[in-house]
Amino acid sequence: MSDIKLTNEKMRTFDGHEKVGVFKAGEKLVDFGEKQNAANEALAANVNDLIKRVCALEDKQLQSTEVIKKIASELAAFKKDFDRMRLAEKLNSSAIERLDKAMRLAQGDEE
Repeated sequence: MSDIKLTNEKMRTFDGHEKVGVFKAGEKLVDFGEKQNAANEALAANVNDLIKRVCALEDKQLQSTEVIKKIASELAAFKKDFDRMRLAEKLNSSAIERLDKAMRLAQGDEE
């Protein structure tokens, strides 16, 4: 963040409504201009810092979105493999039961 902190005092460019003589008007105008320039610089520095922070947050969000998409893809692949394994286990269990039953029938054991 910017080292230039915005305060009410730094942003105040006009000090009052006292009467200014013709000869002092130029001096007051220069003083006002210098204060306004300083306030503008402080404001610009803070705005630029905010822009940098927003850009950094947007970059992090994009990276997070990409990571979440990769995780979702991996999770979908894992679920597919897991479902395949569950189906294979179920088919194998059924096949083992059928083989067991066939062997018992072949040996003469009837249920």
